[in-house]
Amino acid sequence: MNQDLLAKIEIALNGMRPFLQADGGDVELIELTDEMEVKLRLLGNCSNCSMSSMTMKAGIENGIRNAIPQIIKVTAVID
Repeated sequence: MNQDLLAKIEIALNGMRPFLQADGGDVELIELTDEMEVKLRLLGNCSNCSMSSMTMKAGIENGIRNAIPQIIKVTAVID
């Protein structure tokens, strides 16, 4: 089941990547926890952009949760 969900998350992310890449950024899937939390890392310009929290919540989290309703939470992993 996790592999199926991971594949669906990647499909959802692939739909958002062109917008991130247009600004010199990207997103990487780090983990799907047992609690149905998706952990992502923003890359490139997205990692230190002042709008990154808005991008994560309004863009990426909404996109993933709309595509996969069983996802409870999406969080950014910061190095």
